[in-house]
Amino acid sequence: MNKRVLATGLGALLLAITSVIGLWGWRSANKRIQELEAEQEILQGQEKRSAVLRSVSSQLEEIAQQQKEISDEQREEALQQTRVANEMRERSEKERQNAISAQHAALASERMALDAYEMAENQREIAEHQRVQAELSKRVADTLSYIALGRSLGSLALTQYRTGNSEIADLLSYASYLYTDRYDGDLYNPAVYQALTKASQSQKEWHEQTGAVANISFIPKSDNQLVSVGTYGEVLFHEKKGNHLKTTVLIKDKNYDFRDVWVDAATKNIYAVSRSGHLFIHTSKGNQILTLDGMTHPMKVEGYKNSKFLLVVGEDCVKELDTQTNLITKTRKLNYKVTLVSRYNNMPALFDDNGNMYFFETIDKVTYRKVPVSGRITAFASSKGSGLEAYGMSEGTIFLFDKAGNMRRLIGHRSRISKIKINNIRLYSASFDGTVNLWVAKGEKIEPMTLMNANSWIMHFTFDESKNHMWTGDQKGNVSEMLISIPTIIKNVKEKLKRDFTPAEWNYYIGPNIPFESFAVNNGQRKEGRR
Repeated sequence: MNKRVLATGLGALLLAITSVIGLWGWRSANKRIQELEAEQEILQGQEKRSAVLRSVSSQLEEIAQQQKEISDEQREEALQQTRVANEMRERSEKERQNAISAQHAALASERMALDAYEMAENQREIAEHQRVQAELSKRVADTLSYIALGRSLGSLALTQYRTGNSEIADLLSYASYLYTDRYDGDLYNPAVYQALTKASQSQKEWHEQTGAVANISFIPKSDNQLVSVGTYGEVLFHEKKGNHLKTTVLIKDKNYDFRDVWVDAATKNIYAVSRSGHLFIHTSKGNQILTLDGMTHPMKVEGYKNSKFLLVVGEDCVKELDTQTNLITKTRKLNYKVTLVSRYNNMPALFDDNGNMYFFETIDKVTYRKVPVSGRITAFASSKGSGLEAYGMSEGTIFLFDKAGNMRRLIGHRSRISKIKINNIRLYSASFDGTVNLWVAKGEKIEPMTLMNANSWIMHFTFDESKNHMWTGDQKGNVSEMLISIPTIIKNVKEKLKRDFTPAEWNYYIGPNIPFESFAVNNGQRKEGRR
């Protein structure tokens, strides 16, 4: 029983297992069939795509073949074009080589042309240089010739003045100026300048004072009002009207011996110092006399720079005066003897008898230095602009120093130098020998030119405000005016000319080789000249 049941169970188990295996196998086979079908579908799709690709590939092959044929045609055409290009390049290269050869030939020709041009230019420059040198030499010769002519005409004019032939002398004087000025000659040459001053009749003289004229001072900003002081106790106010000098006596007292005068620019007060120890003051309210106690021989009144105070100087003492109150405010005793008073850089400058020079910025602020010359100094002047300094000596020598300290000795006066003034490079000097000289400080040699000759000692000179006129005072009491401005002198000379040279006069004095010129003026117009 048990065996049958066991066998039945085993059979059932085997059947079950077999069924399970069979079912698994069926399912596996079915799945495999499905997979094969799917693969078949895929293969069929791939086959279809392959067919399509083969068709496309066949078409592409045809297209590629066609393109190859086209490319071959284009390559052949390109080869043909290359051959043509090569031929053109070869021709171009030949042409380029020909052009280079032509360029080289042109450059060689150009170099030859440039060499020829440079040679011609050098020859032209040499010829031009020679022409310029010839013209320069001619101009120099002409210049020297005309300058010499100007000086010669000036000398002839002076001779004619001395013989009384003033008409021809005036023409010669103007011609002397014209040729000298036109060729840049020196108008201050003695022959030229003296002839002009003679022709212009520029010197006038008035006898105004009893004693010597010790000093002259112009009223500030005036060309025709001045004050003179004298050793006979006179202080005179002058006003020039035309050729006349109207004189007003401010004081005349022989007890005084006036040596210097100062006119204050701000107040127009007049200050005159007397060697007797007094200071005369003239204001709009009247006259006043101050006694200068404790001062030996007062000699000068000088102003400070931009100050209301004046410095009154004696031999052993200086005093300071307030121009607002006209009172002495300070006194300073000196331990040296003053021998000369002048100005330096717009300050009072005092000289002593030991070779020292003192500069007074104020009465309390004083500096000094040694004088660079030995001997008795009687006049001094300096120019801040040109840097020149001049020392006039008692025997007539003038020592001139430039700003570098170089010294030149000016010889021309025969007696004591009484006054020196410097205007830029022009130095004016007066002397007891009766002359006023002009020196032009340029060049190695400085020669004097006499501006004025007097028959007595010239004590003092000054210029008017415009510096067109020089005024002098001499020992005999004469006050003189002299025109020194060349433009004004020329104007006066031209106005005096009454006629032209005659042809004979022109040929004799000027020369037949020089073109004739008309000098005479008629109603403001120059007359036409005729040969």
